[in-house]
Amino acid sequence: MQQFLTENWILILMALVSGWMLLAPMVGKGGGAGSVSPQEAVRLMNREKAVVVDVCETAEYAAGHIVGSKNMPLGSLGEAKGLPTNKATPLVVVCATGARSRRGAAQLRKAGHENVSSMVGGMAAWREAGLPVEKA
Repeated sequence: MQQFLTENWILILMALVSGWMLLAPMVGKGGGAGSVSPQEAVRLMNREKAVVVDVCETAEYAAGHIVGSKNMPLGSLGEAKGLPTNKATPLVVVCATGARSRRGAAQLRKAGHENVSSMVGGMAAWREAGLPVEKA
């Protein structure tokens, strides 16, 4: 056993690191601080009138997005127009897989928005949950 560990330490280390990278977004509440599932996003939209901010690029957004969402690509989110002026309005940030939405949510929090969530799994999770998608 010790010989196996000694000879294959790099592979073992790579397996541990890749496992951590898969699990790290899920540590904390629902995929990280300020993260919501697609079902929780629907609840926020229906009960708290959350605004959905889609940070996908324009072509991705046109291929399919959440009905009523606002397209504000991540690269231009800082100067984006159309965000609610009331900084307490709940925002749900979404992208294709959830990676860009976490960065977008962090940018919006830094800009002073108080109630910002990133949707775990992005549009892939939304589609997997069988929720409606609109195409431009």
